[in-house]
Amino acid sequence: MFRSHSVFSKIAIVVLSLLISACSSFGGGEETDLPTAGTRAAVPEYLIGPGDNLKVFVWGNPDLSTSVPVRPDGRITTPLVEDVVATGKTPAQLAREMEQLLSRYIKNPVVTITVTRFVGQYSGQIRVIGQAANPQSLPYQAHMTLLDVMIAVGGLTDYAAGNRARIVRKIYGEESSFRVRLDDLIRDGDISANIEMAPGDILIIPEAWF
Repeated sequence: MFRSHSVFSKIAIVVLSLLISACSSFGGGEETDLPTAGTRAAVPEYLIGPGDNLKVFVWGNPDLSTSVPVRPDGRITTPLVEDVVATGKTPAQLAREMEQLLSRYIKNPVVTITVTRFVGQYSGQIRVIGQAANPQSLPYQAHMTLLDVMIAVGGLTDYAAGNRARIVRKIYGEESSFRVRLDDLIRDGDISANIEMAPGDILIIPEAWF
């Protein structure tokens, strides 16, 4: 009987140790792995999104050159070419497709596309919700930092729990949550709390407990 009780005790200790280890690993993962400001990660290519404005320049054909908005359905219309899907493509990819379409009408067309107003795809925008002065979605820009985002949304409200804020980010298709220290960054000027943002980040700023 004593021996059986001893075996069960050992099993319980092992299981408890594994649970503590798993919880510790999970909690640690939320606090790490976000690049600090100044870390230069690879910059993703810009993908055109609804609301962008495009300048379409056709070399040697000023009548075909124009500036057009990307419609809510993700398409654009230009002289000779109607309803071309623009969203989800880089400007260079869209330019090559436009050249193929225009080749039906002119010989060896050369097209350059420039984005003159940036909105971007929804999946690439940075969303700020909760106790920000002006919660909103922001177009991602290369090497944008947490401080840049907070300046754009006007800082924190008086009711914000800045050091309990979190960034929700997809990494290799899996959604992860990371704690950030907005009070330390904004109110105390602790630049070590500044981190690099990524396209599609969601910054959640909770209300303080009173």
